[in-house]
Amino acid sequence: MDTLLVEPVGLEQVEGALDRLFDESKIRAAKVGPGYRGLWETLERCTAGGKRFRPRLVMSAYQMLGGRDLDNAAGVGAAFELLHTALIVHDDVIDRDFVRRGIPNVSGRYRSIAESAGMSPEAARHVGFSAGVIAGDLALSNAYRLLERVEAPAAVRRRLGEILDEAVFASAAGEFLDIETSLDRSMPPLEDIVQMARLKTSVYSFEGPLQAGAVLAGAEEEVVDRLGDFGRDAGIAYQIADDLLGVFGNETRTGKTNWGDLREGKRTALLSYVSSRPEWESISALIGTPGMSAAEADYVRRVLVESGAKDYSADLAAEYASRARTHLESDVVPSALRSALEPVVSAVVDRVH
Repeated sequence: MDTLLVEPVGLEQVEGALDRLFDESKIRAAKVGPGYRGLWETLERCTAGGKRFRPRLVMSAYQMLGGRDLDNAAGVGAAFELLHTALIVHDDVIDRDFVRRGIPNVSGRYRSIAESAGMSPEAARHVGFSAGVIAGDLALSNAYRLLERVEAPAAVRRRLGEILDEAVFASAAGEFLDIETSLDRSMPPLEDIVQMARLKTSVYSFEGPLQAGAVLAGAEEEVVDRLGDFGRDAGIAYQIADDLLGVFGNETRTGKTNWGDLREGKRTALLSYVSSRPEWESISALIGTPGMSAAEADYVRRVLVESGAKDYSADLAAEYASRARTHLESDVVPSALRSALEPVVSAVVDRVH
């Protein structure tokens, strides 16, 4: 989400909250053994260096709605960042990936360690994925731990816990639906794909962070609801655009091959659209083929363009971005917050046009 950035103050405090958590955890882990400390160091590296998009949303909503205790709010932002780490580590296991952004991920590092120890390729893969599951679990549990440190009235703390829990619950549901739809060779209808986009992306990346910042600031429930509506549609727009870039984007900018989603047969608006057209017959046997070649991927992309699927997906992303804007136009959303969030939806559309 490199281009979808808002610029609040307080990100140094977020980094501080994360640093303290990892320092404490590494000291605890060292008492167990150097290997366990090494796992925490790997998880820390996985968390470092991101754009901190979710903490930015937390801090923007909090400050624009009158919040002033940046150290306290940073704990909420750090919790959502660690949730993001947990989900991407687990997602790499689900996708059987050993590399993220061109470097070994958690599973990749421990696969290499196992190979260096003389294990067979199959056994080393198992070790790598096992380490990924454990590291993701640690990140997830410590997201809750960070949230527990936030100082707020009991009702606010309870509401924050509910928001984080809903983010975890929805993300798991989205991943499961993605797995479930893969059992059927036919493409699901668009409404199912939009639902998966909302569950997998909107709730934890947009809705949750914005609502958590608003709740901590003491905002009225109507404001919290409008931010949730905005986050829902902005997140759907983002996911549709991201799926489009996964097939047509520049590999250097996206950080992944532009035919990986086609090889996987990932259920997207692109494929849902073309599956209802005559052109589907010419590419259906290629979609979801692990051995798909670059030439075959080029052919599929050409069909997606000629069938109108590419333009349809870009227009759909723009439509959801437009819906997101309408929620910001509510009188209950302060103009400063509206100005801070408007670039988020503009960037979604700019990515695919």
